[in-house]
Amino acid sequence: MLFLLALAGTQVNAQSQRACAPRDSVVQRLATGYGETRRSVGLGSNNAMIEVFASAESGSWTITVTMPNGVTCLVATGQSYEAMAETLPLQEKDA
Repeated sequence: MLFLLALAGTQVNAQSQRACAPRDSVVQRLATGYGETRRSVGLGSNNAMIEVFASAESGSWTITVTMPNGVTCLVATGQSYEAMAETLPLQEKDA
């Protein structure tokens, strides 16, 4: 998730170079066109909301950034999405 937040901070400024639309339109398109639903969310720099959408059936996924003004931009898309719940490694105790 930290990677996504860092990515959002560097790519949000390039909105004019990406596919952007009102959030409702983007979410509707991801649901109807690709069967993707929101799987995770986080807050990036400048109050940008980072979301990961994915389809359990097809494995497609999309990362979006939504700015406070409601404009959502596609950051990345791909295939073979897998949900994971990894635990942190145990911390070693000093002797």
